[in-house]
Amino acid sequence: MSIHEHLPTLARKELKEVGWTKGLELAKVARRDGQKFDCATWLHKARSLPKDQFKQEVEKELTGRETEAWEIIYFKLYKTQIPVIEQAIETAALMLGRDTSRGYCLEMICADFLAGANLDTADPTALLQSVSRFFKFLPAEQQQAFLHEVTEKAS
Repeated sequence: MSIHEHLPTLARKELKEVGWTKGLELAKVARRDGQKFDCATWLHKARSLPKDQFKQEVEKELTGRETEAWEIIYFKLYKTQIPVIEQAIETAALMLGRDTSRGYCLEMICADFLAGANLDTADPTALLQSVSRFFKFLPAEQQQAFLHEVTEKAS
C-alpha cells in the first residue's frame, strides 16, 4: 500500500520491472520529496543498480551519509557468557559514545584485544589499525593534542 500511496503513476507502472523491494525504497524517497520527486532519475537508478547498492543509494539520499555494507552474523553464547559480553559492550558504548552501534562496540573491543595480543609479535599492524580507528573518535581538540604529543616524542 505504501508504494502505491507515495509513488507517481509512472513509477507504479514500472514496478514489475524494478521489483517490490526497490519499489519500497523508491516510495521512501517519493514520500520525502512529494511533488519534487525526480521519478525518471530514481527509476533509472532502480533499474541499473543491484538491490543492495540501490538501498545504499536511497539511504545516502535520505540521511546524507554514506553507509557501509553490512551483514548479520550469528553465533551461540552460553547464558553464563552473556553478562560479561553485555558489560563489555556497555563499557565500550560509554567510551565511544551512546550513539554507536553494538556491532561497532564489538569491533572496537576486538581491535583492542588484537592490539594487546600483538604487542609481543614483530608485526605491529593490528596495533596501528586499532590506534587509527580510536583516533577517529577523538574530538578535534583531542586529536590535535594527540598529534602534538606524538610529534614531540618523535623529535
